[in-house]
Amino acid sequence: MSHYRLDAGNQRIVWGVRLEPGEFKTNSKSEAEVKPSAEQGLWEWDIPDGVYTAREVVKALGVLLEAIHVQLAEAANREALLTNIENSLAIAGRETTLPLGVLPLHDPARSELSAQAGRIGEALSKWAREFDGESRGLGELGAEVLGRLIFRSRCDHHLWTHEVTDILQGPAGGPPVMQLFNEYLHQIVLLRDALLPFENWEEVPIELKARNARGLRYTEQAHSEFLSLFLARPLDHKSLVHYAKSLLAPELSAAGYGFQYRLGTILPASLGSELARAPRYLLRWYPVKTAESVDGRDSIAFEYEYPDYYAAPRSLLGPGSPEGQEADERLNGITEAYLQAAVQASGQAAIQFCLSTDDGAYAVDLGQIFRGHRFHYRSNPANDQAGSQSSDQERPVIERHAADRVLSLSGLVTNEAGVHEVATEGNELVIRALLGKLYPENVVLLERGDSEERKAALGAGKRFGAKFLLN
Repeated sequence: MSHYRLDAGNQRIVWGVRLEPGEFKTNSKSEAEVKPSAEQGLWEWDIPDGVYTAREVVKALGVLLEAIHVQLAEAANREALLTNIENSLAIAGRETTLPLGVLPLHDPARSELSAQAGRIGEALSKWAREFDGESRGLGELGAEVLGRLIFRSRCDHHLWTHEVTDILQGPAGGPPVMQLFNEYLHQIVLLRDALLPFENWEEVPIELKARNARGLRYTEQAHSEFLSLFLARPLDHKSLVHYAKSLLAPELSAAGYGFQYRLGTILPASLGSELARAPRYLLRWYPVKTAESVDGRDSIAFEYEYPDYYAAPRSLLGPGSPEGQEADERLNGITEAYLQAAVQASGQAAIQFCLSTDDGAYAVDLGQIFRGHRFHYRSNPANDQAGSQSSDQERPVIERHAADRVLSLSGLVTNEAGVHEVATEGNELVIRALLGKLYPENVVLLERGDSEERKAALGAGKRFGAKFLLN
């Protein structure tokens, strides 16, 4: 067994036990292996138990479309059905199931997920068209079985195009094919929406197994709750993690800021991305077992050290060196960090982000790092309010501090007032640790660290309290 190594530029983060691709598969029966005999009557379809990627779920759903083609016979119109699927997965238009195109999305979470919805919907539509042309189900099951595929699909109010309505309600159509198409639409919509939280959604392994719900319908309650939030108001991180859990680890009662399930670890996508461009809210699947199983259960929620950071203990940093004077720094040469998970009596786990130097080690709560990244500000030279309101002589003095001094204090670190810069020479591992250590009220990330950006940073963030610049 080897540790999982996450490369981020020239640096890396190491933790847990890497999961190999063979561990993502389980024994499952294909449709052909559960093929009903003529004596069994009608076939109650479901996706066979197994571990699937998004593409493989779309492939399994293709049986429903093929059954529709068989039952419609000469009246079948593949292009019309596929166009309806594309329209249902689009984010605008009459048939859309997620009308994001008409919503003003000003918060980062909904903006990130809206872009996700467009990308995922296009890919799922493309795969549906690709698999429909292969006629795999017809070859494995035969026309007789597909002609007997019938079940009750509860109406989920998915709109059909006028052309599809004419076909399904026409002489060759009727309730059986209407139910099949309704089920296909509902399953692929549930799939698209369940994948919204994940940046690497194409890679996420989904374990489907026998439940009292067909296919992905076990996610329906969480799906309804999530969409009610998503379409009504800005999303928070907790809601996104809770929704991700409903797909991959529905047995977990707590969600935290991430979680582990049998097939990997779910943490914010910013962990392995360049901070300046990292998504603030999207999650990512990592092929790693982060924490040891509890009572034989692999599903574990990751909890914050400080669930309510307002109530967390704080340390005052105090005065620093004058602007222009270098602060002592012994962390900037670090190229590797490691994560250390500790399972608590509650069955949940706390994870520390650890940096080591010749002089000592520093540990910061990983959840607080993600929280600090979500809340940070960026400088914007085009919106330099401080520069437009004061002369250079009136600008506040920027005090400089060493990163190891900040990381060595207890609790969350802040100051009474002033502007404080913690220089890291662009070392993102150190910046991550600082994001988890500084009180996340007024922290500005500098990308270049030049005078223009530093000047603009004075106008970023809140207009009260101490301000911290990370460079």
